[in-house]
Amino acid sequence: MSRPEKRKVIATDAAYAPGLLARLKDSGYAADYLTAVADDGDPAAFLLALRQVAQAQGMAGVARRAKLGRESLYKALSEGGNPEWRTVAKLLPALGLRLSVAAA
Repeated sequence: MSRPEKRKVIATDAAYAPGLLARLKDSGYAADYLTAVADDGDPAAFLLALRQVAQAQGMAGVARRAKLGRESLYKALSEGGNPEWRTVAKLLPALGLRLSVAAA
């Protein structure tokens, strides 16, 4: 499975969504996707990407694994959402991911 390029990777075209969601089921692809989006430095785009990864893996199952309410997860990852660090810290392992930091 090819990895996302290090450029603007957020797809807004609804026709692109099914293929993207299928690829985001792979944790390696999801990690590369989130990294590429984070490198762009746009918090709203990162939140959208995180929501897409959660949708790809099934929001209800992700919420259960993260020990979060499904409604709370939807709210945190909504367009106007602003998830707390605690939420993100629970969410990433539930997605099969972990956060790492690298020198700029």
